[in-house]
Amino acid sequence: MEEVLPRYVLNLFGFPIYITDSLIIQWVVILIALILSIIYSNNIKRIPGKVQSIVEILIEFITKTVDENMGEGKRSFVPYIGSLGIYLFILNMVGLFGIKPPTSDFSVTLGLSLTTFLIIQGYTIKKLGLWGYFKGYASPVAILLPINIMERIMLPISLSLRLFGNIFAATIIMELLYGALHGISFITTLGIPVPFHFYFDVFDGTIQMVIFVMLTMINIKIISEH
Repeated sequence: MEEVLPRYVLNLFGFPIYITDSLIIQWVVILIALILSIIYSNNIKRIPGKVQSIVEILIEFITKTVDENMGEGKRSFVPYIGSLGIYLFILNMVGLFGIKPPTSDFSVTLGLSLTTFLIIQGYTIKKLGLWGYFKGYASPVAILLPINIMERIMLPISLSLRLFGNIFAATIIMELLYGALHGISFITTLGIPVPFHFYFDVFDGTIQMVIFVMLTMINIKIISEH
């Protein structure tokens, strides 16, 4: 695994905080999303224009997806599922601009997976109560307790490794391709990589986003209804 070196190291109350490229890119994405959301919310009209129509279609699509995979009683998850999908999609697509995708950094995918894990556990406790939550570990029979515990623990690990492994592998392949083409001629790097970008960045990046989001929805539904 490639070592991720920090660009800056901040000292906060004696604890070092490492500022990596992946973290900076995420901050930029979050800042742009925040600015666009503020601009959009201040320009909502009764008769929608093109941009508002696209946003409303996207919201309807996300809502329908949540309804179909989690049930209509789970619409409170629409903001999280929508934000997660859009955020992952953007992070996976930055490779199109010659930037290393943050999702090729394991710490990023692990952080996203732990967020999903905590949301699942928190929602299950809220819905079933503490007794119902812990009782679920012995469902449907008590003998499955060790397996169920291991399954819960492995959820964020499997989610993070699946996303990281695919994006990291795609990044390495593209770096090797550019290195080989650059050794031939600079001209070859301008056209030949295009179909590879389409597959590894657009197609594979979209597929990995869909898988991560779908597994998140499925696990929320299954674990909260055990």
